[in-house]
Amino acid sequence: MTIELPAPLQTVLPFFHPLIMWVLFATSVYALFLGIKVKRTRQATGDAKKELIKGKYNIKHYQVGSVLLAFMVFGTIGGMAVTYITNGKLFVGPHLLVGLGMTGLIAASAALAPLMQQGKDWARFGHIGLNMSLLLLFGWQAVTGMQIVQKILSNM
Repeated sequence: MTIELPAPLQTVLPFFHPLIMWVLFATSVYALFLGIKVKRTRQATGDAKKELIKGKYNIKHYQVGSVLLAFMVFGTIGGMAVTYITNGKLFVGPHLLVGLGMTGLIAASAALAPLMQQGKDWARFGHIGLNMSLLLLFGWQAVTGMQIVQKILSNM
C-alpha cells in the first residue's frame, strides 16, 4: 500500500525524522550535562551545595528527560510511518531494530525516576547505565541514519 502525497510533501517528509533525531541527540547530551550537575549537587556540601541548588538542575534534568521520552517515542513511530508511507513497506534492519530498542531503553530509564526519588541507589545506577547505553547507540544511529539520508538523496 502506497499513500500518494503531494510532491512538495514527498520531498521534505523523509527528512523530518532525521532532523528530529539529531535535535534529540543534542538534547540527550544536554540531559547528560544536567545529570552530572544533579550528581554534583547531591554530593556537594556547604556553600557549594547552596549555590548548585539554585541551578535547579534536578528539575531541569527531569523535564528534559520527559521531553526526550515523548519525542523519542513520537520520532520512532514517525520515522516508521514515513518509511511506510513513502515506500509501502518497512526496511527491517539494524537501524530500525536498534531504534526500537532505544525507545525501550529510554522508557525503562524513565520508569526508574520514581525509585530514584525514593533514594534507591540501584535505580540510579540502572538509570545511568541505560542512558549511557542509549547515548552510545544514539551515536551509532546518527551514522547509520546519515547513510540512509544519503541513499534517499541519491534516489531523488
